[in-house]
Amino acid sequence: MTTSRPGEPSRRPGERGDLLDPRCPTRQLLDRIGTKWTSMAVKVLAEEAPDELRFAELRRRIPGISQKMLSVTLQSLVRDGLVARRVEPTVPPAVHYRLTELGLSLERPLSALRIWAETHMPEIDRSNQLADESPPD
Repeated sequence: MTTSRPGEPSRRPGERGDLLDPRCPTRQLLDRIGTKWTSMAVKVLAEEAPDELRFAELRRRIPGISQKMLSVTLQSLVRDGLVARRVEPTVPPAVHYRLTELGLSLERPLSALRIWAETHMPEIDRSNQLADESPPD
């Protein structure tokens, strides 16, 4: 079985794509989860797994995120099947979020990325500082 649309090259499930191709699965995933807010939401929800968090608690635990940005981020995660949303029919409605199994499987790669960043950001910052101090070409 191949995964392609009419007129596109065939690709077998699990076959590596070309990151430069907009149809590449890695590129598509990075387009969806490549924001700092998505990474933070997944981290906070993973810390509570398998329990749920209410919207207001998520917002309190993600510094700097606006209500609108959190709402948009959670909608995308729910749509992609990474987060489950449960609404209690109260006034006002109580909305709860938790990672799905698929969402939980994303925490390990995001954690590895955070570890890499914590290890290498000082080098990147030094490089930027040197570039800022250098005269322009």
